[in-house]
Amino acid sequence: MTASVLSKPLKGIIPPLLTPLSGRDTLDVTGLTRLIEHVLAGGVHGLFILGTTGEAQSLSYRLRREMIDRVCEQVNKRVPVLVGVTDTSFVESVEMAAYAASQNADGVVLAPPYYLPAGQPELVEYIEHIVPELALPVYLYNMPSLTKVQLELETLMQVSHLKGIAGVKDSSGDPAYAEKVIELIKQVPHWTLLVGPEHLTSTVVQLGGHGGINGGANVWPELFVDMYHASLQGDIEKIELLQKKIEAFGALYTIGHHSSAIIKGLKCALSCLGICDDFMAEPFHRFHAPERSQVESILRKLSLLPK
Repeated sequence: MTASVLSKPLKGIIPPLLTPLSGRDTLDVTGLTRLIEHVLAGGVHGLFILGTTGEAQSLSYRLRREMIDRVCEQVNKRVPVLVGVTDTSFVESVEMAAYAASQNADGVVLAPPYYLPAGQPELVEYIEHIVPELALPVYLYNMPSLTKVQLELETLMQVSHLKGIAGVKDSSGDPAYAEKVIELIKQVPHWTLLVGPEHLTSTVVQLGGHGGINGGANVWPELFVDMYHASLQGDIEKIELLQKKIEAFGALYTIGHHSSAIIKGLKCALSCLGICDDFMAEPFHRFHAPERSQVESILRKLSLLPK
């Protein structure tokens, strides 16, 4: 199957949806239903499932397919659904993309294969080989902290001729890199640039980027949607106010001592709000009572829980 590009760049806040679990290989189906409606009610512009925040690489292929089924069916084209297909296996990425297309998803997100880091010439070859085989528009995912390799600007330039690529999701946390991608997409006007780090989203949008794939929008979607619109309008006073709230919200990510704390914090917050279970994909485990108490305290300070 040949991928087709979206007619317009995808814009706005697209939460990297958490995967609510109730057991080792069991979706919290009721919680997932509530979570989807929660973020849609908050005005988000799309959903990205099976990404880093969605714990995709820790989930069985069976559960990933179930997640695709349930999300696409419930969303029912109200907003675009992007599906993460990153894998160490070329064939598994292709097959997951085909499955996402069969369930009427709108695009796929693909990071470089992790574990054995590829050189930039190898990445160019990989992208040139796999993109024509993916059944949906492809957003290239730059996540060097986890994949151990960056999608260098020269690499993006070399693959920009591929019609199946719809844009870039950048989670490098480097604003200078994002600025260079913005310059590149002036030459590829159908490409989208979406950034992961929440504190950079406003800056990137003001520079000409298209939005954010912000984990915090799982919990407080209205905050990030408001920030996106204020950034489009250049409302500096409002941006400063909202940025302070985003920074205060970010205290959730400082609880605990490991990289998993970010996902634990978000899942715990959703559990405190009564939206979904906070069960983590193994080998990780939910916060214990002391950490949960800290999460509740942060939510109360932000008026997300009653005081």
